Amino acid sequence: MSAVIHLQALGLTEYEARAYTALLALGRAVPARVARQAGIPRPKIYETLERLEGRGLAAKVGQNPLEYAPLSAREYLARARRSFDDRLGALDRDLSRLAPDPAPEAVYHLHGEAAIRSLCEDLTLNARRSLYMAGEASFADRLERLTPRGVELHRTALADLPRIAAHGQRAFLLARDGEAALIAHFIDEDGSGEAHGVHTHNPVIIHLIEGYVQLAARTTATPAATATVTND
Repeated sequence: MSAVIHLQALGLTEYEARAYTALLALGRAVPARVARQAGIPRPKIYETLERLEGRGLAAKVGQNPLEYAPLSAREYLARARRSFDDRLGALDRDLSRLAPDPAPEAVYHLHGEAAIRSLCEDLTLNARRSLYMAGEASFADRLERLTPRGVELHRTALADLPRIAAHGQRAFLLARDGEAALIAHFIDEDGSGEAHGVHTHNPVIIHLIEGYVQLAARTTATPAATATVTND
């Protein structure tokens, strides 16, 4: 059950997650019935329900017989979200003290298609003002769907322009907010080698990518799409 897996990822044990989802399905029930519904050994169900009670996920609603009922899943998710946000904020502060932002002139080499696509998605999700992208249409479509609301998006194909990738490779360009950029070379299905690219905060490279996308918009038969994303 996917809900059990997700609850475990939030910190519940497997028995706790199974007991909680069983309670949600039953509404309220004696421990023995919860154990049957959840597939938990009877000797374990009482301590499991007590732990759920301690987490604010269940409550006793009767003593004779003893019954438990689930508490709001929505409230638990809200608590988990606040806790996660607090942890992320603390981690951000700690990491900022450990290492400064990368130097603008630094260029980081990327290897492997999965790593490149993942970084493209991260850059897109973190955009605040603008995105410039050019290249593979299917991947650009995915990034457009991930683009945050209110971000100005410029995208185009790379047809009818001087090649910037070797034979058997497909170039992909991405620039975000005038602050970060990525140049990737994906490998064609019949090509050889590994996808590779570079990631940088160098303003010269960022402006070159923005200019190249704008040039492609004027040069290609199909103009670039330029829009402010609304995500309605």
